[in-house]
Amino acid sequence: MVKKLYELKMAMDLKEIEKHIKEALPDAQIIIQDLAGDGDHYSATVISSEFSGKSKIEQHKMVYNSLKGKMGNELHALAIKTKEQ
Repeated sequence: MVKKLYELKMAMDLKEIEKHIKEALPDAQIIIQDLAGDGDHYSATVISSEFSGKSKIEQHKMVYNSLKGKMGNELHALAIKTKEQ
């Protein structure tokens, strides 16, 4: 039986996203929501003291870098909000 492309894609669950962010930003408070209920479109609010003195772009890069290249692969869409603790 031939599987459709979307059935073969490995989605990333919210606990895995949280784990990767926590590894990079251990003091972070993280709130993740599944926006579409499909396990593929998330929103993350990340609050960390490590964002202090950094621009929003730098803060967002820190979060994206924590995902170790999984954006666009296992993780299709992640809207990020960052705040200093």
